[in-house]
Amino acid sequence: MTANSSVPEREKTDMLERSSARLAAVQALYQIEASQNPHDQVIKDFLIGRTGGLAVTEDADTAQETTVALTSLDAELFIGIVRAVQTRESEIDDMIKAALSPEWPWDRLEMTLRAVLRAGVGELLTRTDIPGGATVSEFIDVAHAFYAGVEPRMVNAVLDRIAKVLGRTEGRGGAAVP
Repeated sequence: MTANSSVPEREKTDMLERSSARLAAVQALYQIEASQNPHDQVIKDFLIGRTGGLAVTEDADTAQETTVALTSLDAELFIGIVRAVQTRESEIDDMIKAALSPEWPWDRLEMTLRAVLRAGVGELLTRTDIPGGATVSEFIDVAHAFYAGVEPRMVNAVLDRIAKVLGRTEGRGGAAVP
């Protein structure tokens, strides 16, 4: 194997680690809100593998559930998202409230949906090295991990509105690297 042929594999691994970090950040934010445990403790528990690291998948044909290990996560991205929400939660919540449509008032959002939106906005605010379009797309995928209904479309609409307000609409044509 030449060095050139290993580059796409490394990029794929990096993308999977970033995707795992986003999913873990949503799970951590949910846990923080539900349990009122300190952010630092939840972050530590995720990083040492006490929490997270596993997902339940369901076979669409048989409805059989299985547990699978998640890819290792990009710790820097995970910590950055959780800390951004921790330090800027009020600002982030205000941005989300302003971007919600009348059909989705703040009071209607359950904790998981709030966690997805907060994590997405946290990344948009703090990770300007990641194209805004990639962030929006990735959090739509995260929403699909939790919801089969209209929620992923709502996440798309809200995060897209916020990305536009922040001037973070680069990478919407599919050229972005998540």
